Amino acid sequence: MHVLVVHDYGPLGKVLLERLRETHLQISPLLVSDAASADLNALDNWIPEDTDLIVNALWLADPEVAQRDPEDTHKAAFSLPVAMAEYAREHGIALFQLSSCYVFDGRKQSGYITSNPGQPMNELGNWQWECEQALRSLLPRHIILRTGWSLARFIRKVQASTAAGETLSLPGRCRGQPVAVKDLARVMTAVILQLDCGAEVWGTYQYAGAEEINLYELGLAIAGLPGIPEGIRVVDEVPDWGHLEPVNTTMICTKIRNTFGVKQQPWRSGLVEELAMLKKREGKETTETAG
Repeated sequence: MHVLVVHDYGPLGKVLLERLRETHLQISPLLVSDAASADLNALDNWIPEDTDLIVNALWLADPEVAQRDPEDTHKAAFSLPVAMAEYAREHGIALFQLSSCYVFDGRKQSGYITSNPGQPMNELGNWQWECEQALRSLLPRHIILRTGWSLARFIRKVQASTAAGETLSLPGRCRGQPVAVKDLARVMTAVILQLDCGAEVWGTYQYAGAEEINLYELGLAIAGLPGIPEGIRVVDEVPDWGHLEPVNTTMICTKIRNTFGVKQQPWRSGLVEELAMLKKREGKETTETAG
């Protein structure tokens, strides 16, 4: 099976490509440095003729970024994947698309299942939900994978507060499940390998790290990591961006386990590795900027 991995400069694309290249699959990377300015009429030039599966590894998991730039979010979270879905339908190609827990508004008291309808409360969730619906009507051979919180996003928040010597406000009222980049790449690879075996298991799935936690407790867990300077003060308060966070983003992930044999891994086990990956990436970016 020939798999085209659409990625940006973020860590998921790099880690996913490394894992996939260790398999027997034929892998082609497609770097999209700026999804918002991508020429959607040039897909013929981007996608090899013998492609069997397009994996859109552009992981949009930060509602703050989306809220600041709704136009670019619309293009990256909706226009680009829908254009790829239309191309895939015309050329007999399947599509693997990432979504997130932000398609939900958080009002449900228990964990969300895949069949729960989306009711987004922020810009990111809105366009991801619109994209999900479009893919379901456009392309029967699709996989939609909703993810939990980006663990890296909250590690960066702790790092930024440490560097600035500021108190970090995180809302204890908001609960969910983080997911690390390497764990997400593991899950995506497992799904792709099953598709290569001819499994007709198209549809919507959910994955997040094991163990539900609230954002305040997550901040404390990150602040206590080796490599995070001591003295950071994390408080249970609603920050300026708190209105973008649903109170409940927990998701039931039994469907992906029952279909693909993918078990949830504890997000805590990936904390140290995720921090090291971010530090390595930041160090590389600093070196390239200085050069």
